[in-house]
Amino acid sequence: MTKTARRSASSLALCALLAAAPLAVLAQQAAAPAATAEAPKPPFSFFVTSTGLGKGADLGGLAGADAHCQKLAESAGSPFKTWRAYLSTQAANGQPAVNARDRIGQGPWVNTRGAVVARNLSHLHGDTLDEARLGNNVSWSTAFTEKNEPVKRAGDKPNEHDILTGSTPEGRAFTDTADKTCKNWTSGAEDGSAQVGHFDRTGGSNVSWNSTHPSRGCSQPKLVSSGGAGLLYCFAAN
Repeated sequence: MTKTARRSASSLALCALLAAAPLAVLAQQAAAPAATAEAPKPPFSFFVTSTGLGKGADLGGLAGADAHCQKLAESAGSPFKTWRAYLSTQAANGQPAVNARDRIGQGPWVNTRGAVVARNLSHLHGDTLDEARLGNNVSWSTAFTEKNEPVKRAGDKPNEHDILTGSTPEGRAFTDTADKTCKNWTSGAEDGSAQVGHFDRTGGSNVSWNSTHPSRGCSQPKLVSSGGAGLLYCFAAN
């Protein structure tokens, strides 16, 4: 083959390659998901409820609170079968106290974006000196709703960083006679009180995620005035 023929053949090959390139790019773009499409969520086992039950701290007891977690989780496509609200109850009417930490399984727990918020119960509650020093991973940047959305924190309007727990920092029920659970989550009255935590870890000297201060009452307006909305932590127990 002459030099002229070789140059001509090379030119034809180059033209064919350039012509095919846009087609290949178009094929790749058609096969790829749209840039605005939401990526599939990994299986999650922890969230903050996007809404409360609307009756203040009257959740229908532990059963009603668990059912609320279950309903929201299933609406978000959770594969887990057993969801529990992170709530303690106090001994009353011949019934023993219930500790929130004893209801939620063993972990690890993962949020709606795939981040581990706690490896196990000990890590979640800072049971050892090292775990207490380092802390768990529950914060504004990890505590999302079942819809994979952030929760309104201190500084937002309205502020909804109070999360109902009725628990000590160790995740246990209070043993004194003061009501810390709005009559074990059955009262929506103006009086009474429930212990709350701050999911965003802000609020003066106490920035506990699960035991920061008592609410101003048990009704929905009283919870709102305290900086909350009757929201709950939900954990997959299985």
